[in-house]
Amino acid sequence: MLEVSTKTVQRDLDFMRDRQNLPIDFDARRNGYYYTEPVESLPSIQVSEGEVVALFVAQKVLAQYKGSLFEQPLARAFEKLTAGLRDSISFPLATMDDAISFKATGVADADLAIFDVLHKAITACEEVVIRYRSLKDRAARSRWVQPYHLLGASHSWYLIGFDKERDAFRVFSLPRIKKAESVGQSFSRLKDFNPKHLLKGSLGVFVGRETHKIRMRFDSFAAQLVRERQWHETQRIEELPHEELELSMSLNSLFEIERWILSWGPHVEVLEPAQLREQILAKAEGIAAAYSGENNSMEPMSATLWEYAGVPEETIFATTDPRAAGRVMKGRRGRS
Repeated sequence: MLEVSTKTVQRDLDFMRDRQNLPIDFDARRNGYYYTEPVESLPSIQVSEGEVVALFVAQKVLAQYKGSLFEQPLARAFEKLTAGLRDSISFPLATMDDAISFKATGVADADLAIFDVLHKAITACEEVVIRYRSLKDRAARSRWVQPYHLLGASHSWYLIGFDKERDAFRVFSLPRIKKAESVGQSFSRLKDFNPKHLLKGSLGVFVGRETHKIRMRFDSFAAQLVRERQWHETQRIEELPHEELELSMSLNSLFEIERWILSWGPHVEVLEPAQLREQILAKAEGIAAAYSGENNSMEPMSATLWEYAGVPEETIFATTDPRAAGRVMKGRRGRS
């Protein structure tokens, strides 16, 4: 009648009793199984204590991105998933907030309504018009974009999309998107689009067209901190005398690595490329001038300096595969 074998039923009963800890016993008089006490609901999943902790950490990590649509739903989901586990784990869940936390500095604000519009447009493959202010603009401008991906990086959110006017993929910072609305026009998503591949040569979200071999020497103080982290997937560490080290990596933009190097102050020296050495020297001289009183005004960066620093209007994607480069850099010529 159940269309399953007796052995299958027995295995299910054993699983319910032994793995799900349900109060099941055999009634010899009635020749069947029964609950020895009331059961309000069946456990939906089986997780270990380690998995509960991992899920809690994941929820905390995502909670750093304030304004995300997923922040509160994830917290509620964690509460639901752990509600039935309180009697099966050895530590009180209420104490996890006291045991594990995260502290983030410089977390960018994100407009929840704009995030929602973009997320829905990505899912539905619908084009959007955004009002966007780039780093070089004094006012927001309208951009017609085919949205592909929302990226959380460096405590902020970014939209990766195809800019129809510029005929290229660009990265837009969500805090600088002032308005976003769907235009009700669908587009065909490129099947070979891969954000991980596109960002492979980037230290963060800025991507250029030329590959740079970066080499830096850190003194003994900074070296012990550099060893503790994975900074980029292409990094190589060479140990030097006196506990110093040389860190090398391959990047296609110098903008973010420049800021990172400056954060180490006098504890790092750029060995190559020469362009990066010159940029760091120019920035160091500018800092010295600002503190010495020689520079009394903070002039905005000129267009020439923007280009020299490797800062595009927004990120322009480049690929190492010539065939993919034609598709990604130029984008899809046909309009939907």
